Amino acid sequence: MKLQPASKKEVRRIALGVAVGDCILIPGLWLFSQFGIGTFRLLPILLGALGGSLVAVANFALMCLTVQKAVDIEDKKQMKARIQVSYNLRMLFQGAWCVIALIVRPIHVIAAVAPLLFPTLTIYYLQSKGKLVEPSDRKNPPQEPEDEDHLESFEV
Repeated sequence: MKLQPASKKEVRRIALGVAVGDCILIPGLWLFSQFGIGTFRLLPILLGALGGSLVAVANFALMCLTVQKAVDIEDKKQMKARIQVSYNLRMLFQGAWCVIALIVRPIHVIAAVAPLLFPTLTIYYLQSKGKLVEPSDRKNPPQEPEDEDHLESFEV
């Protein structure tokens, strides 16, 4: 199954966010090494950042594919079960990457694990800037019904 255009767009934005995170992470690790916190060896850091970034973006793309497939399922229990199995497998995938980063000597562990957090940070950034809502949705936000009991409690 192919990613839908909207999903492709989101995967590209997540990949860009992960790349920006890597561009902050690598100099940050260098800066820490200047203060005596860890050592800066470029090749292990690049290996870790590259591998972690690939895992993070692949995880997001797999999530998009799962949601696309699950939308077609009419039975809510089956849909929930498919999404739960996908979630568990994707977490296992990320966990396996973390274990590999710990075991394989030339991979910098922090550089390998940190990119797994970058998709979440990217989503938070996009939400804070209002870029996850389509322009048509911004013009007419859904109105919440007024709770008359709630309003009466503020009367003096």
